[in-house]
Amino acid sequence: MNSNYFMPTRVIIGDDCVFGNRALLKELGKRALIVSGKNSARANGSLADLVRALDANGQSYFLYDAVMSNPTVDCIYEAAEAAKREGCEFVAGLGGGSPLDAAKGAAVLALNPVEKSSLFSTSFTTALPIVAVPTTAGTGSEVTPTAVFTNHAAKTKTSIKTPAIFPRYAFLDAKYTLGLSRAITINTAVDALTHAVEGMLSQTAGALTDTLAKESIAVIAGCFGVLRGGRELDIGIRQKLLYAAMLAGMVIANTGTNVVHSMGYSLTYHRNIDHGRANGLIFAEFLKRIEQKEENSDSKRIPVILSCLKVKSLDEFSGILDGLFGKKESFTAAELEQYAEQASGARSIANGIFRFEKEELLDIFKKSMG
Repeated sequence: MNSNYFMPTRVIIGDDCVFGNRALLKELGKRALIVSGKNSARANGSLADLVRALDANGQSYFLYDAVMSNPTVDCIYEAAEAAKREGCEFVAGLGGGSPLDAAKGAAVLALNPVEKSSLFSTSFTTALPIVAVPTTAGTGSEVTPTAVFTNHAAKTKTSIKTPAIFPRYAFLDAKYTLGLSRAITINTAVDALTHAVEGMLSQTAGALTDTLAKESIAVIAGCFGVLRGGRELDIGIRQKLLYAAMLAGMVIANTGTNVVHSMGYSLTYHRNIDHGRANGLIFAEFLKRIEQKEENSDSKRIPVILSCLKVKSLDEFSGILDGLFGKKESFTAAELEQYAEQASGARSIANGIFRFEKEELLDIFKKSMG
């Protein structure tokens, strides 16, 4: 058995865990840079809880609350400048993947002044300590060494990856997700699901990551019925989804993502489709192509994934996704051609267990969009 697994983040789960574990924050420094979006951290209570913890510790802070959905390179440079100007010794991210990734970017750039043109080609080894408080259940960024940003130069989303940006602490309190709409909850849950499944279809998958992925898939699949409607998304469901998203983050921290994310980024960049929805729109057709490629393979992953999903076929799974997402967006042939071309050049494409050529990606796009 060959396996290589690393996840140095201390994960703390539970009600009021930020304030209840405030002593951990005290060791990180006297002043924090808090990174968030404009409104959500205030609305869901995470900002008030963190400030209460810092105040009780006698720590000061500066709030940078200008993170947009799919943060830009300019955004993280601005946050890093605030950290340096304000003398911040650690960074706390509050929010979904966008603020958490922005916090990671700021933590790196606060110690590593590099030109914007060199950001994605530089190997970073240092960053300010990071605290992550996820307020959506999707990205798993609270337990990964990766941060993804809108890269206008490349007209897509591009990541930086370094062990230096593993958060020191991740505080998971499901009450911060209670106010999320059903649509956002669905999109983020599917994002987490793609993480777990892509992890199992990665060249670097192993026994440990597969174990985490299977648990994540099973937990999310168990929530499909509630996500589709007919029952309130209560704290119990929220806890399960937050837990599953964290597990999926632990998977991709070691395996990375591959084809689905490479394809989904174009939908998000060019059409502003939510990241999780973008992945979900092409997910089933991607898996069907994997199933075809596995026909002559001794090791078959799709039957294992179907078992975790508790479905008998990918057609059944496709129907579940259609029920969750509703009417799909429409695209021109030229748009899909452009997206396939762009995805075929993404680094993460090569991370999958099978090779995908541009024409295969285009076929997946076409079949996914009807």
